[in-house]
Amino acid sequence: MEVFAKRLKELRMEKGVSQADLAKAIGSSYSIVCYWETDRSEPTAPYLVKLADLFGVSVDYLLGRAEY
Repeated sequence: MEVFAKRLKELRMEKGVSQADLAKAIGSSYSIVCYWETDRSEPTAPYLVKLADLFGVSVDYLLGRAEY
């Protein structure tokens, strides 16, 4: 899921949100967000939905299945 890791980091940086703030916003831990961004772990479906809603993108975009 290298595409997910890259897109998550890009979206987070564009919004100017720290990993810790992102984790708090979606009810996760800082370390989990760090693992996602370094492609060491993959999020579950509920977290994908929360991330998509937070950043205003589709889950397909986060997963690299769409360009928008």
